[in-house]
Amino acid sequence: MKTLYLVAGARPNFMKIAPIVRALQGHARLRFKIIHTGQHYDREMNEVFFEELGIPQPDLFMGAGGGSHAEQTAKIMLGFEQLCVAERPDAVLVVGDVNSTLACSIVAKKLTIPVAHVEAGLRSGDMTMPEEINRLVTDSISDWFFVTEPSAVSHLQREGKPDAAIHYVGHVMVDNVLYQAEQLARSDTSALAGDDYKRAHARYGVVTLHRPSNVDSAEMMARIGGALTAIAADLPLIFPVHPRTRANLERFGIDLGPNITLVGPQAYMAFLNLWKDAAVVLTDSGGLQEETTALGVPCVTIRENTERPVTVDQGSNVLAGTDPAVIQAEVARILAGQGKQGRRPDLWDGQAAQRIVAVLDGQLR
Repeated sequence: MKTLYLVAGARPNFMKIAPIVRALQGHARLRFKIIHTGQHYDREMNEVFFEELGIPQPDLFMGAGGGSHAEQTAKIMLGFEQLCVAERPDAVLVVGDVNSTLACSIVAKKLTIPVAHVEAGLRSGDMTMPEEINRLVTDSISDWFFVTEPSAVSHLQREGKPDAAIHYVGHVMVDNVLYQAEQLARSDTSALAGDDYKRAHARYGVVTLHRPSNVDSAEMMARIGGALTAIAADLPLIFPVHPRTRANLERFGIDLGPNITLVGPQAYMAFLNLWKDAAVVLTDSGGLQEETTALGVPCVTIRENTERPVTVDQGSNVLAGTDPAVIQAEVARILAGQGKQGRRPDLWDGQAAQRIVAVLDGQLR
């Protein structure tokens, strides 16, 4: 048997490793351990959370969260190195672009343990984003690149990665959202947070904002807030507010008005239940751009760039930038039934994890 370490540092990472765990369960040759670095502590990550994902709880919780980017990365590296030296896995699989992705890939590579990067090759071109640094460094040392969209293949080839190491497999995040949506369809949703809001509003929109470039500047927050308030005059909005975003709204004295309902961060199934039936989603989240495309929900991305261009080229996402007039115009177009008709990209079929496991099974001989 070969042992894979599956690394996750924050709640969204578990959405990405969950399909891989399900594909590995009962595998004849590959066994796995789930390593939670503890980069982010999330009180919603309880026993029910893992039951909803259909995976066991992590085998190890490192508790390496908190501090600056450098402090956090260093703590994760120290803890993960001790673990790898003690147990010596046959490969380490990292997902996405968080600090845990970077830290654990560096540790593994220095110990000559092969690294598999899921969601490899994504590029925003924005070097002020910490995630972009994490992507570039992780891809510079990974051995196997599991890719979600054609642009990522092009980036990796341009950066000199061998074609044999690049595997266009589809998207595990899509695997998971399709799995969870199916679970939701068979469930009683009445007890989920936000379900009462859905029942009270025949048509509504969902907002998420957390990127520093949008929420840490009083001027930018006021511009975007003004656009949201104007939109809410015609379409009620519900806004699960990131703690930093909420603190900044209060600090900057920004009142979004009575038609925008502010709620706390949502558990995964509750949030999926909320946004999957929204008239429009307004966000600066990378993952939500992909999930809305997977389910065909209109999405307006409040950013000047995206590392996930397939959601714009093929999917239901529109890149609006941060100009209030453009954001409002895009939403108006969608509400008038004139929004783009997106489609689910190739290989976003719920089978990406099976393809990843098949490649790893062939490589780890």
